[in-house]
Amino acid sequence: MSMRTFRRISQWAVFLVFVFLFLNTEYKDNDVLPYAVNVFLRLDPLVAAAAAISGRALISLVWPALVVAGLTILLGRFFCGWACPMGSLLDAVDATLFARWRRKFAVPPSWRRWKYLILVFLAGSALFTLQWVFLFDPISILIRSFAVSLFPVLNRIVHDTFGALYGTHAGPVTRLSEPAYDFLRAHFLAFEQPMFRASAPVGLLFLAILAAEYYQKRFWCRNLCPLGAFLALLGRFGLFRRRVMEDGCTRCDLCEKSCRMGAIRDDVETFHGECVGCMDCQAICPEEVIRFSGKEGRREAAVDLSRRGVLASAALGVATVPFFRVEAHRKAADPGVIRPPGALAEDEFLSRCTRCGECMRVCIANGLQPTWFEAGLEGMWSPVLVPRIGYCEYNCTLCGQVCPTGAIRRLPLPEKKKVKIGLAEIDRSRCLPWKGQSDCIVCEEHCPTANKAILMKEEKGMTIAGEARVFKRPYVDEELCIGCGICETKCPLTDRGAVYVTSRGESRAVARVS
Repeated sequence: MSMRTFRRISQWAVFLVFVFLFLNTEYKDNDVLPYAVNVFLRLDPLVAAAAAISGRALISLVWPALVVAGLTILLGRFFCGWACPMGSLLDAVDATLFARWRRKFAVPPSWRRWKYLILVFLAGSALFTLQWVFLFDPISILIRSFAVSLFPVLNRIVHDTFGALYGTHAGPVTRLSEPAYDFLRAHFLAFEQPMFRASAPVGLLFLAILAAEYYQKRFWCRNLCPLGAFLALLGRFGLFRRRVMEDGCTRCDLCEKSCRMGAIRDDVETFHGECVGCMDCQAICPEEVIRFSGKEGRREAAVDLSRRGVLASAALGVATVPFFRVEAHRKAADPGVIRPPGALAEDEFLSRCTRCGECMRVCIANGLQPTWFEAGLEGMWSPVLVPRIGYCEYNCTLCGQVCPTGAIRRLPLPEKKKVKIGLAEIDRSRCLPWKGQSDCIVCEEHCPTANKAILMKEEKGMTIAGEARVFKRPYVDEELCIGCGICETKCPLTDRGAVYVTSRGESRAVARVS
C-alpha cells in the first residue's frame, strides 16, 4: 500500500471519527459522557494558544494540542493533509463537485500571505484578551456549522421525508423504510427537532468556505486558515519533507499542477510550510524522483511577508480591543444575557469561549442558543440560555463536560443544582390568574427545585367579567429560584410568557464586576 493511499485512509478514518463524536455529543440516558467528544478542539493548537493567551491561564484541558504541535515540529504540517476534518471535507467537495470544472479565475499566489496576516491579527488581539479565533479556526467553524446549521436541517429533511412516506398508501415502500427510519432515530437523529436562531449566518459562512473550492483547490487552507498558518510556521523545518533529485527531474510540470496546496514552484522548489504531505506529487511523477525524507538536499521557496503587513495586522488586532471591549461591557449588563451554569466571569468567559457550539449541541432542551449581537460583537455566537425556546435541565451537567477550554466549568450535579444563572419574574399584566382570566399552575408544576421556587397563594381577585373569586396566584421565591427557565418555556401563553427569566441575581455577578 502506497503512502498516498494510507494518507487517504487516514483522512477518512479521522473524518468518520469526527462525525461519530459529533453524533454522540448528546444525552445518552446518562448525565456523564463516557468519552471526550470534544477531542478535536482539544487537539487544536490554535484554539489552545488563543484561549491560553487571551485568558491569561494555562488550560490543562487542551494539553493534547501540545502533542500535535510537537509532531508538527518534527514531521511538518502533516495535520492539514492527514488529520484535519475540514481539509478532508474540502477534498471531498473538490473531488465530487469541482474537479471537472475549469477554474477561470486564477488566484494569485500572493494571496497565501493572508492566512499569516490573519494569524498575526489574532495574536495581537489575544495579547490584550480579545479572542477572535472563533471566526477563523477551522475546527470551531466545522463543529459550529454542523451543530447549529447542518444537523438541524438534515434532521428536519429526514423526519419530513419519512413522515411523507408514512402518510402515503405505498405499503411496500413504508414497510421497507420503517426499519431504516427506526435505525436513524436510534443512532443519528435528534429526539426533538433542534432549532437555533443564528443558523443562517453560521451556515452561510460554512457554505462560502465550501464554495471557494470552485476558484481554487483548498482555497480556504491555502489563503485564509490561521491554523494552517500556525502549523506552517511550526513545521517549516520538519524532518518529513519533500525532496527532488534534480538530476532526474525533466521539469514536466505535473507535480506543480497537481499540488493541492500550491506548495511547489518550478517542480523542484517547495514552500515547506505549505506542504501538507499529501504525496500527490510523488504518485504522479513519471520519473520517480520525488521523495519524502530527510536525506537529500533541499531547495526551499519562501512566502513573501512584508514587515509593514505584519506590523499593520498586529496593530489592527490591538486597535480592535478598546472598541469591542467597551461595547461588550455595556452589553454584559443586558439582563437577557443568561450564561450556562458554570460559566466563568464574563470577561474570562469570552476570552476562553471558542464558540464551537458543543454546549449548544449537547443541551437537552435546546435552550442554549448562539448570540448575535446581544452580548456585543465580542460575544457573537457565544452561548446564552433562551428560556422561551428551551430550559436548563435541572439534572444535567453536560455543557460543562463538553467545553474544551473551561469557559464553562464542569460542575458536580449537587453543585450545579445550586448554581443561580438568573431569576424568574412574573409579569402580572399577562399572567392568567393575576389578570383574573383563569386558574393556571403550570409554572409551579414544572419548577424542579426540591422546595418549589414558585409558590401558589390563594388570593381574592376580580374576574374579567367583574366577579369576585379566589385565584391561585404565583409568587417567586428569590432565594430558591436558580433561573433554569423551565417555567418560561412551559408557560402556556403562545407569544410571550407571563413568566420570564433574567440574569439578575446570577452566581457569577460578583466575579463579573471584579
